[in-house]
Amino acid sequence: MSTDNNWVVWLNGKIVPENEALVPIRDRGFKYGDAAFDTTRTFGHRIFKLDEHLDRFYRSLNYLRIDPGVSRETIEQATRDVAAHNLQNVGADEDIWLTQRVTRGMDPADKKRWPDYPERTVLIESRPLPLRERGRYYREGLHIATSSVRRPAPDTMSPRAKTHNYLNLILAELEVKDRDPDAHAVLLDTNGNLAEGKGSNLFLVKNGTVLTPKERYVLPGVSRQTAIDLAQDAGMTVEEADLDLFDAMNADEIFITSTSFCICPVSRVNGAEIGDGQIPGPVTKQLIDAYVDFVDCDWYGQYLKHSN
Repeated sequence: MSTDNNWVVWLNGKIVPENEALVPIRDRGFKYGDAAFDTTRTFGHRIFKLDEHLDRFYRSLNYLRIDPGVSRETIEQATRDVAAHNLQNVGADEDIWLTQRVTRGMDPADKKRWPDYPERTVLIESRPLPLRERGRYYREGLHIATSSVRRPAPDTMSPRAKTHNYLNLILAELEVKDRDPDAHAVLLDTNGNLAEGKGSNLFLVKNGTVLTPKERYVLPGVSRQTAIDLAQDAGMTVEEADLDLFDAMNADEIFITSTSFCICPVSRVNGAEIGDGQIPGPVTKQLIDAYVDFVDCDWYGQYLKHSN
């Protein structure tokens, strides 16, 4: 792999080396987390569902009332340009994340001190997928654990917006990792039902039915919707429902979805083994195989290969 010096970003209209990209310290995205972002990935060096990710990105921007100041077509092309360059830095059997970010820029008083800086910061960046760090979860299953930290209620800050303010999720992750450094945090919503993890959605399988928390209380992932579509295409019943720890402990199978994980089996919840211990379970494996076929890239084998 090439050195970090060969990675580039698109910053306010220009492709620049990543290690030379500068953002003002008074930018509201840095000061307050006042920004939106979205992330997709490549499969076999092809960008996955960029339109769907940009749709969600613009929904988040609209919710935050941030005008990106550039056209969607510009952001799409910039994403493709950054991908084309940075994919040269990874092997043919590796892939990358691609992230779009827009901040509200600087407050008017601060802007007077930097009059030449754009009205907001628009950034497209990428990094390698953590295949080696995560590959073993496809053999052993992921451990998840719930935190005392709850997801915000929809009438405070909608979890459906993907914003730079991740402290809620980060605090939960820190708490969980104090108990089990290998666990992935899952937060409950304000009603005590299962919600989501940092960058991941949750699915339970019970008696052949695929269950997932209601969209109103989570960030509805593009990978989440992909898994729902694939399950329905396979003739499975899929339901959005209020799910609690009782449901999780009695599930036949559990898996998470995310941009990087795609579909990853879960083996334990709060230390308790789920189902009969088969990793992945039959429904999860069927959906993994369908996902591999759908993207025409054996990302599952890719993870297993890099787990050795």
